[in-house]
Amino acid sequence: MFNKILIANRGEIAVRIIRACREMGVKTLAVYSEADRESLHTRLADGAICIGPAKSKDSYLNITSLISAMEVADAEAVHPGYGFLAENSGFAEACEKCGIKFIGPTSNTMRLMGNKVQAKKLAEELKVPVLPWSDHAVADEKEALEVSKRIGFPVLIKAAAGGGGRGMKLVHTQASLGSAFNTAKTEALAAFGDGEVFIERFCELPRHIEIQVMADEHGNIIHLGERECSIQRRHQKILEECPSPALDPRLRQKMGEAAVKLAKGIGYTNIGTVEFLLDKNKNFYFMEMNTRVQVEHPVTEMVTGIDLVKSQIQIALGEKLPIKQKNVSMKGHSIECRINAEDPKSFMPCPGKITELILPGGLGVRLDSAIYCGYTVTPHYDNLLAKLIVHAETREEAIARMTRALEEFHIGGIKTNIPLHLKIMRDHDFIAGKTNIDFLSRFT
Repeated sequence: MFNKILIANRGEIAVRIIRACREMGVKTLAVYSEADRESLHTRLADGAICIGPAKSKDSYLNITSLISAMEVADAEAVHPGYGFLAENSGFAEACEKCGIKFIGPTSNTMRLMGNKVQAKKLAEELKVPVLPWSDHAVADEKEALEVSKRIGFPVLIKAAAGGGGRGMKLVHTQASLGSAFNTAKTEALAAFGDGEVFIERFCELPRHIEIQVMADEHGNIIHLGERECSIQRRHQKILEECPSPALDPRLRQKMGEAAVKLAKGIGYTNIGTVEFLLDKNKNFYFMEMNTRVQVEHPVTEMVTGIDLVKSQIQIALGEKLPIKQKNVSMKGHSIECRINAEDPKSFMPCPGKITELILPGGLGVRLDSAIYCGYTVTPHYDNLLAKLIVHAETREEAIARMTRALEEFHIGGIKTNIPLHLKIMRDHDFIAGKTNIDFLSRFT
């Protein structure tokens, strides 16, 4: 067992990792920026080191400072959480060179999956379904037009090096292709330092389905079913559930097998997520692979009973998977709502001091959070305050439980998106399981 793990993150995911480590008897080292001096993760960890000022580039994204903190504190391993440097192959490589165990896949695997052009090529080679696409990065407007005519309008122009909707443009006609192509390249370069883009056929009103995979360092790999992630705003998820109301056992098996095939084909280790689009005819297509723990991992934990963070640590220690595919079972239904500090109507961020706090509870209710009464939400980082997760025997009961828990949840002093989540819970289409990635447009 590791003696000490540094957690290269903040907020609720840092607290989540600290709790898993404490149950395993592992000491933890928190890092924090000057803006996070009073954050909960610094109080719960066994030790804490300030790594710089508020700006992420000078603290949580500063690889030199993080490596120095690990060496000073004699941490043997680092858990990157999600966001920040979690999918940065340079950080993983720096840890490898320093003899520090990076709790995640290897730097080579991260680099391979970090470029969407390479990832899609590999998926094709492994016979994992992909949408018709350019087959490579597109060099200029002339080639963009040739590719678009071949695969057929409408098309999506997408950044090879990133996601989250940055560097992504939907093009319906030939006339608008040139300007969209140049804008996408400019945005991709600004966001990711890489202006490479590719083009793929646009999939109209799909669902966003992801498959959780888990692989040890001995060649064993399984999947833990799917998560429905279609409710998004500007390509950012706000609500997830497991299982998806769109999948039956046969489709779940096919998508799970495709995810495992991809992970095996690249020699993946630790936990990761293979993301797919599911069209109205139940055809699925590979999008990308996230080489880290996901924000929405709790819904999988609630349904399978498997602690994914502990599993990450055990795999990093060289242990074999404790379960085979045939033994994976999904029991009941789980929903997660991301509670953000933002105006529920305008979606504008709402930093400030939390003056009142009433937390939900009861059977089947879980809250992953790092907030407390008196805590000041800073404007420097992502505005996620908490993840409210429920579990019940059926989807209908899970919706009722989430509605009740949201009604109990009160955060005073700032605005949150709790009212929006309540609207979703009461929406007829959501209750019927009729969602797609355009679902949230009716509320905005």
